[in-house]
Amino acid sequence: MIRVRDLHFAYDGREVLREIDLDMESEVVALVGQNGSGKTTLAKHLNGLLKPTKGSVEVDGLDTREHTVAELSRKVGYVFQNPEHMFFEETVFREVAFGPRNLGLDEDEVEKRVKWALRSVNLEGYEDRTPYSLSGGEKQRLAIACILAMKPRYLVLDEPTTGLDAKNGESVIRTIERLHSEGHGILLITHDMELVLRLAERVVLLHDGRKVFDGPVEEFFSLDLHDYGLDKPEVLLLGEVTGVGFVRSVSELVKALAGDGE
Repeated sequence: MIRVRDLHFAYDGREVLREIDLDMESEVVALVGQNGSGKTTLAKHLNGLLKPTKGSVEVDGLDTREHTVAELSRKVGYVFQNPEHMFFEETVFREVAFGPRNLGLDEDEVEKRVKWALRSVNLEGYEDRTPYSLSGGEKQRLAIACILAMKPRYLVLDEPTTGLDAKNGESVIRTIERLHSEGHGILLITHDMELVLRLAERVVLLHDGRKVFDGPVEEFFSLDLHDYGLDKPEVLLLGEVTGVGFVRSVSELVKALAGDGE
């Protein structure tokens, strides 16, 4: 379990996070809020990239103030918004193998992990390609594979579908769904309310460095999101107008309307 208690963080004398409490296990949690609300700052505390000014962060019993980023990365993998910032090897295989090799694993185990990670994100057969030749969605999935090869229990995905077309975005979404089904806890940092609606089981809303909401997706979308610079997905607005209520997709809406007509 990830446990955050009374987390405060100050940067250059300015408090960026205040009084944050958070528990997370094997679930999909969407971390949302306007730019500057503290989302990425909070996420970077989960693998020790940042340390609390006050309060504590524990990951499966490990206090992040007492352990290195390398140690914590075995528990929490962080996939940054721009995956190219993570790449520096000449081939996909070497890119994915980099982390396990740094763990001191033997080459047989490294190869097993690379094959498993690439298979998990549907990139088998890409081993000899250069990372920079991949499409946007393939790069995002490669970044996830690089983290998976370390076998963390938790994944932090920062804006995983931003800038992707519909096809590539869908491939990344299916990867996230599969990873969750395999038991990974996933924290999605996102502005995309459609993604929140589709994937999240729970939403944490930050505003001005404070947690102002933490609860189920349906309850989150009942808030006045305009107060936080966010918009409801169109399918929810259609659900309200038609009297159907909360739905997660157009297909759910159509099914509900068809049922009403029977």
